[in-house]
Amino acid sequence: MPSPTALTADQARARLAELYVVDVRTPGEFASGHLPGAHNIPLDRLAEALPVLKAAATRDDLLMVCASGTRSAQACATLAGHGVPAVTLAGGTSGWTGRGYDVERPAGGRAVWAMERQVRFAAGTLVLLGLVLGLLWPYALWLSAAVAGGLVFSALTDTCGMARVLGRLPHNRPRDADLHTTLATLSD
Repeated sequence: MPSPTALTADQARARLAELYVVDVRTPGEFASGHLPGAHNIPLDRLAEALPVLKAAATRDDLLMVCASGTRSAQACATLAGHGVPAVTLAGGTSGWTGRGYDVERPAGGRAVWAMERQVRFAAGTLVLLGLVLGLLWPYALWLSAAVAGGLVFSALTDTCGMARVLGRLPHNRPRDADLHTTLATLSD
């Protein structure tokens, strides 16, 4: 019987003690609430963590987590491409909290909007800016058209270029010390 590629919130909760939980959201999103015992390795830093994750996967199963399950599924695909088995949490932390399960928040953790909310805000702002500026300079309407095209492309490909750009903002970036601490913890 093949191994599952995803665990439901109920299945993950039942096995939480035997899983290495890796949250691939940005540090700001992670600080807003994560599964108990989760380690934060943002999706765009996964390549750096491959050797440590490969070693950790020999000791316990890896459960990849994000807000909805999309980024964690991408992380699982990346890991599988390097021979590292991992499963994703179906529905992500949204599904977890939707079942009434608690999340941990670091003491003094900064509350940052979820990446999807940041994308909606940025896209909406750019569309409005393009429309308002279009009243003064007609070529500014192309800004709104470009954002609309990007949203359609994002939906068709299940990727998000704007999220990648926003993920590089300082409040969404891990400090190198935090990532190294996480990797050292997983190495133990």
